[in-house]
Amino acid sequence: MTQIQTLDWVKVTEHAAWAPRDSSGEVVHNGRMWLLGGWFDSNSLGPRDVWSSADGRNWTEVTHVAGWKHGDLPTTLVHNGKMWFMGGWYAGRLPEASASNQVWSSTDGAQWDCVTDNAGWSPRLGAAGVAFKGKMWILGGIEQYFFGDESHLRNDVWCSADGAKWALATDIAPWAARAYHCALAFDDKIWIFGGGNYLPSYTGLNDVWSSSDGVNWTQVTDHAAWPPRIWFSAVEYRNCMWVLGGWSNDPSKNWNDVWYTADGVNWKELKTPTIWSERHEHSAYVLDDKIWVVAGNVWPLVNDVWQLRLPDDWRPEE
Repeated sequence: MTQIQTLDWVKVTEHAAWAPRDSSGEVVHNGRMWLLGGWFDSNSLGPRDVWSSADGRNWTEVTHVAGWKHGDLPTTLVHNGKMWFMGGWYAGRLPEASASNQVWSSTDGAQWDCVTDNAGWSPRLGAAGVAFKGKMWILGGIEQYFFGDESHLRNDVWCSADGAKWALATDIAPWAARAYHCALAFDDKIWIFGGGNYLPSYTGLNDVWSSSDGVNWTQVTDHAAWPPRIWFSAVEYRNCMWVLGGWSNDPSKNWNDVWYTADGVNWKELKTPTIWSERHEHSAYVLDDKIWVVAGNVWPLVNDVWQLRLPDDWRPEE
């Protein structure tokens, strides 16, 4: 008898082994989800631990204190068989608090090597990053946190094949300077969307841009169907780009909505009977033909794990 597949989110665990957090790095590497660092609160230094899981339920702490320390809002990706950890914020009170332009790599999550402690781009957090055409790309971000104004936002684009030597693709891209946005490599292009700033004044965006070379950019739409937001997640899954959750300030609101597109222009909301609670700065993965949503800030922080698998016959709405 054929089992009917249902379209719904499933809670894998209410409490994973790692402490509740948000703003972590996240990658899929060697068939496992990896959770890297994050943020606990404004008064602590934040976690430097590394955890991995193949099923979302059973998590292994690979190291309790990684070599990097800027574990809040880093840029993380997989390139050339390694996990890469770039930029980020060292949480805590001034003067110790700082942004980073260090680049670290690891094959196993336990041993981290500092490839450079001074990349060509300025120290920053909340930047977007992708692996694209044999290189790592870092896009935008902000040079200060909580006390950084619009002058600290960036819209530059940098690339590197080895993490040590970085080339400036463009100093001022046509998209507005921003942080807390997302980028994906999809359909042989780099895509960026959303983001903005938090303090001293909130800016939320929902524009979509694409580029085949990181230099020349096309605005695909100035206003996507989903509301403007920062601190959201994005993944590629089933030949579509997906936007999940985030935070807006019009009024102050966490989101638990899910949107997808096959072209960057036409976005559809995927509504399901069950879904994770409203949140921002969660981690999202694609593994085992599923989307996973992990952790995040729901006020308070959480350490739950959710998964969604689309039915085999699912097709995007036109």
